[in-house]
Amino acid sequence: MSYDIAAYVWPSYTGDEPRTRIFWPDGIGEWQSVKNAVSKFPGHTWPRKPLWGYLNEADPKVMEMQIDQAVSHGINVFIYDWYWYDRRPFLENCLNDGFLQAKNNSKMKFYVMWANHNADYLWDVRNSHLDCMIWDGAIDFSEFKIICDRLINKYFLHPQYYKIDGKPVLSIFDTDNLIRGLGGVKETAKALDWLRKRAVKAGLHGVHFQYIIRKPADMDVILQLGYDSMTHYQFAMFTDIDRDYLEILADVEKEWKNIDEEGILPYYPSISLGWDNNPRFMDFKPGVTKNNTPENVEKALQMARDYADRHQGPPLIVINSWNEWTETSYLQPDDIYGYGYLEAVKRNFL
Repeated sequence: MSYDIAAYVWPSYTGDEPRTRIFWPDGIGEWQSVKNAVSKFPGHTWPRKPLWGYLNEADPKVMEMQIDQAVSHGINVFIYDWYWYDRRPFLENCLNDGFLQAKNNSKMKFYVMWANHNADYLWDVRNSHLDCMIWDGAIDFSEFKIICDRLINKYFLHPQYYKIDGKPVLSIFDTDNLIRGLGGVKETAKALDWLRKRAVKAGLHGVHFQYIIRKPADMDVILQLGYDSMTHYQFAMFTDIDRDYLEILADVEKEWKNIDEEGILPYYPSISLGWDNNPRFMDFKPGVTKNNTPENVEKALQMARDYADRHQGPPLIVINSWNEWTETSYLQPDDIYGYGYLEAVKRNFL
């Protein structure tokens, strides 16, 4: 059986976006936080170093190398975190200038997760302790229409855009924020239907809307909005991650079982490699996953494969993530486990 193995891409590892300088003034994106990370307690496995170096991931040559590495280890889809703040896109460079300009991008698919959460100082180590919003992720319908046309024209129509049942997949991170900006559930349902019709007008078969589960879901609302499927973004969003990785996996199995029992929408299993966002803070931030070795992560990958085998529909499996270094959940090789995580994916899916 063949699988679609999709890894989230956090597009911050470039200085090409001018607005990133407010968070990372060195001009190398969030690599600045990775390079400056220090150990916070005895046995803390930071600092870490990327074996590929602190590369500009908006460089098409860099992305050509990463596409080759991803595909050769069984990853055939990238899910790009996509942002829109202050009436304009943010952090598009890695997708637009990197992946889409890479000469070998025909080897893999991509789709977009609209990361429509509010932006605060989390990304700025100097100020991440502050509770202060910089940009509001909620948008009204007039702005929604501008965003949708951009998504259709720049991405959905691209031949490598990932589709389910012929429909381009749009994953939405924060449904509550979407509803807040558009003015309610009924208004949001109308807006999503507008996007479906707009996509059809552009020659597509509609849009496959993917719900990101961030808390106990209000299934009535999800159905009213017409979502087509569900997945997770991070284990940290539904369970205590300050534990041994194998203990966490027991909760993951329970979560998947509950989703199956509800049986409302197709669910695509999502695997997180771990959690530790201390590189984003000056002081110690509690919540560090323990024992998330490649060998234990491989057990999670096997769980996801078994889940996909038991369910009908596209065999899509989602991994957090390709490069979330500052959350310590990445497939890219480092000086601790080498290519261990990538090899675990390869053993199970190639």
